[in-house]
Amino acid sequence: MIDVFKNYLFLTGALSAEEINFSVNFFKPISLKKGDFFIREGDTCRYIGFIACGAIKAYAIDREGKENITCFKFENEFATSFPEFAAQEKSRRSIRVIEDSIIYGISYPDYLHLLDQVTAWNGIIKSVMEREYGQKELYLLNYNNKSAADKYCHVLMHEPMLVRRIATQDLASYLGITQRSLTRAKGQLHRPK
Repeated sequence: MIDVFKNYLFLTGALSAEEINFSVNFFKPISLKKGDFFIREGDTCRYIGFIACGAIKAYAIDREGKENITCFKFENEFATSFPEFAAQEKSRRSIRVIEDSIIYGISYPDYLHLLDQVTAWNGIIKSVMEREYGQKELYLLNYNNKSAADKYCHVLMHEPMLVRRIATQDLASYLGITQRSLTRAKGQLHRPK
C-alpha cells in the first residue's frame, strides 16, 4: 500500500524521489475496519491521513443526534479536519471509516518536522486545501436549495462513485434530504417511461 502513497506523491510533481522516500517515513499505516473512527468529534485532531484504500465520511452530530454528513473521501485523498489540525484543537466533526481502510497518518509534530525538512510539502498541503475548498464550493452550488430529484441527478452525472459505494442513508444525509425523499427521487429517475 505504501506504493499507492508514493505514486500519489510522485504524480504531484512537487517532490524528488529522494524527498518522497524521506517523506513516507513520517506517515504510519493505520488499518481501520468499517465503523472505526479516524477522528472523533470532541477529541484533539492529531492526524492528517492519506487514504491508500477504502473510504471515509466526515460528519457532525446535530441537536437531535442526527449525523449531518459534509463529505466523503476515497483512495488518493487526504482526510482530516484541517483548521483543528493546524490549531491542534478539538475536532468539530468526526471522520469515520465506511469501508475497511488503510490510511497513512502523520502526527502534528511529525508534520511540522516534515514541513521544515521538505519545504515542497507546503505546496502539496496548499494544493490539498485548495481542492478541499473547491469541493465545498461545488457542494454548496450543486446541492443547496435544489429538489431531491435534482440533487440525485447531479450525483448520478458527476459523482457516480457515491451511488455505488455509499449507503442510502449516508447519501441522503450528504444531500440534505430524507432517505425517503432519496428513494422517491431514485424511483422517479429510474421509472420506465
